[in-house]
Amino acid sequence: MKKISHSTRETEAISRSFAKNLFVGCVVFFLGDLGVGKTTFIKALASEIIGISPNEVSSPTFTYLHIYGDRLPLYHFDLYRLKDPKAFFQMGFDEYFDAKGICLIEWAEKIKAIVPKKNLFTINIKHLEKNKRVIEIIR
Repeated sequence: MKKISHSTRETEAISRSFAKNLFVGCVVFFLGDLGVGKTTFIKALASEIIGISPNEVSSPTFTYLHIYGDRLPLYHFDLYRLKDPKAFFQMGFDEYFDAKGICLIEWAEKIKAIVPKKNLFTINIKHLEKNKRVIEIIR
């Protein structure tokens, strides 16, 4: 499914609508260039699923992982700095796939080839024009 977003608000609305499809054990890959809106999408998703303020969500660029929520945890990964896909497993991050939460992975192309495809969604965001993006959701 492809959607066109003309603003941050439209991206957030697409994210909130998509959130209704998620369940415990889901893994969501986020693909797209730097600054395309991956974290914006995740902020709205977290707000919709666990009710936290979007301001509480930030990309874990230097720590690789932020965890949000208690009852239904969201495991938010940012793999921008990951040099070797095997390092993801060496750090034990693959254990979060079975940790009774939802995994949200920015820069997922770095581990895409070595992650199980069960319960996987892919969000591919591409910049078209100044405020226009195409958001493709693949199941």
